[in-house]
Amino acid sequence: MVSAVIGFPRVGKQRELKFASEKYFRGEINKQELEKIAIELRKEHFIYQKEQGITYISSNDFSYYDGILDTAVLLNVVPECYRALKLNELDTYFAMARGYQGAEGDVKALAMKKWFNTNYHYMVPEISDDMKIELVGDKPFVLYQEAKELGLETKPVIIGPFTFLKLAKYQGTKKAKDFAEDMINAYSQLLEGFHKLGVKWVQFDEPILVTDLTGEDIELFEQIYQRLLKRKGNCKILLQTYFGDVRDCYSNIIGIAFDGIGLDFLEGKKNLELVKQNGFPKDKILFAGLLNGKNIWKCNYKNVLEIKKELQEYAEQIVLSTSCSLLHVPYTLDSETKLEQEVKQHFAFAVEKLAEMKELCYLAESSDYTKEQVYLDNQQICESERKYQDKEVQKKTALLEEKDFTRLPKRAERQELQKKVYHLPLFPTTTIGSFPQTQEVKKNRSSYRKGEIDKVAYDKKVFELIHDCIRKQEELGIDVLVHGEYERNDMVEFFGENLAGYIFTEKAWVQSYGTRCVKPPIIFGDVKRIRPITVAYSSYAQSLTDKQVKGMLTGPVTILNWSFPREDISLKEMAYQIGIAIREEVLDLEEAGINIIQIDEAALKEKMPIRKSDWYSGYLDWAIPAFRLCHSGVRPETQIHTHMCYSEFEEIIRDIDNMDADVISFEASRSKLTILDAIKDSEFETEVGPGIYDIHSPRVPSVEELEEVLKKLLTKIDKDKLWVNPDCGLKTRGIAETEASLKNLVEAAKIVREKAEKC
Repeated sequence: MVSAVIGFPRVGKQRELKFASEKYFRGEINKQELEKIAIELRKEHFIYQKEQGITYISSNDFSYYDGILDTAVLLNVVPECYRALKLNELDTYFAMARGYQGAEGDVKALAMKKWFNTNYHYMVPEISDDMKIELVGDKPFVLYQEAKELGLETKPVIIGPFTFLKLAKYQGTKKAKDFAEDMINAYSQLLEGFHKLGVKWVQFDEPILVTDLTGEDIELFEQIYQRLLKRKGNCKILLQTYFGDVRDCYSNIIGIAFDGIGLDFLEGKKNLELVKQNGFPKDKILFAGLLNGKNIWKCNYKNVLEIKKELQEYAEQIVLSTSCSLLHVPYTLDSETKLEQEVKQHFAFAVEKLAEMKELCYLAESSDYTKEQVYLDNQQICESERKYQDKEVQKKTALLEEKDFTRLPKRAERQELQKKVYHLPLFPTTTIGSFPQTQEVKKNRSSYRKGEIDKVAYDKKVFELIHDCIRKQEELGIDVLVHGEYERNDMVEFFGENLAGYIFTEKAWVQSYGTRCVKPPIIFGDVKRIRPITVAYSSYAQSLTDKQVKGMLTGPVTILNWSFPREDISLKEMAYQIGIAIREEVLDLEEAGINIIQIDEAALKEKMPIRKSDWYSGYLDWAIPAFRLCHSGVRPETQIHTHMCYSEFEEIIRDIDNMDADVISFEASRSKLTILDAIKDSEFETEVGPGIYDIHSPRVPSVEELEEVLKKLLTKIDKDKLWVNPDCGLKTRGIAETEASLKNLVEAAKIVREKAEKC
């Protein structure tokens, strides 16, 4: 049996790419120095895979920022506003990713959205009617040759033409099908180039095939590939899917002249059934996604080998593959020096998954793998009982009733009461929660973690930072304040550290977008709150001002979705356990005099099934109640906020309203405020703050720009329901740009408020 890896993490073992890129942004290194670091990282990644005997190693899975953005640049899909800057190729690329503000011009970044059901974000290509899609770059060829010089034959990975067209945003009257001819020609040029280089296999990633497809979609897919594959030369083509099953188009796929088809047999629940019912062509290789590319638990060899045995009855040639790119898991367990071996033995990060693939290939060739020592060792670990079981938590969860998920009185009555109690102005201004994490903030946290200072000294500095943050917000004229979240390393990890049942890593970083990496905690057992988590910090902040200070919490669904979850109990049970813990924190905040409490659910859509038919049969039917569980016990005058970002929420807007928050803030700036129509059409009851500027870009929006955004919002949202805020937390931004942006935000709100009050 042979093996394949769809893609490998690119940030490096110690996040080398992140730090090098940020140095480049600051002008501390030049393009050549950045490229040198990238080359060394790619070499290291190739060698890891070669040492574990991976047969089909991917090239071109590397990116400085995002693979979709790489493809856009490769295909000349660069909007004119970025070309007009007259920057070099790399700086134009980063302008599309991050925005740009300088003597050459002022442009916003491209929109950013969640990559299917992951915590990775991709840049949304923009295609205008007059844009000529054509091959203009050589990155896939260069990276293939780079591996070739190391003695490796790789399969170049390219986002497939169909997925690219479906994910793109169209700025005109033309749609995806109108650019099909250009795409076929551009990808034909790619294949011609690979043919000349002697490339044996090319991987086209088409994850969009696991979504709900129309007949028109399938017709476009067939049209593209039936013509494209006639021009493949000597290259063999692997159609790679992941994150779900291909129930809408399986028969179409197997009827096209692909040489290999990659299917996910973990998240793709129906893929095994599809193979059994329809068979699999003898002239194609099945790349079977059986090794989890999204979770960190050790692979259960028994399960994999049993599915592989079933598949052998239908497919003559099988390649063991990851279920998706390993981009979504941490780099290696070797960096984890503090985890107990009893715990650590249960995990496999990207490098360890390569070793698992090697062992599985060995077992697949054994006459009786059940007697092999590597199999017996694996089963002993997989079947062993976990730590951190808590019968009391299990009982609390089992005894939850309908009243625990219902807040009274109804929202309209609460909102009227809250307006009378808090006397907030029209278009109240606020922020999402976090303020810039400066070197001073990071040094305080680092010193505490290293044992150089104790908790008292650590908190003293945190309180000083909170004091300054409150004073700055008062100076800026913000209406509802926040404490800045200086005590938090991460909006999920911080809470996990105060919850029983969690395991934490030292360096298990995962790329979220661009240079942004997160270190998800691991749910290892039953979850409960150990102690009050935020009360002291929020109470101190409130004591400094007569204005309202929001208590800042992360919601149960986001904590779950931004953690690596258990696989031995349901997501629903984990969400309810976390919900009970957050409920306890909410009630303690209220008791301490915090009248406005924000419970962020930034990741509500993260684990939502990709297909609409599955939304209410195992996700939304518990995810929405899990949030309501957190706040159903508060007083009517306590105002509950929530926040969501970087997903398409239009289709579940009624479900979001049913979360029964009093106020919700959305990321909206990069998505060009497309959610507004859904809010209006659904008669949205929750008060709403669509983000009016993009915090993931260093550019500072002008007062005039923000004023125009607010005017647009008022065409869709009732003036009594509109809040004014940035689109997300400010922790990744610098102080100067943050203060300048917030000053302009407050001024814009003041101008629009004065005009509205005169009407």
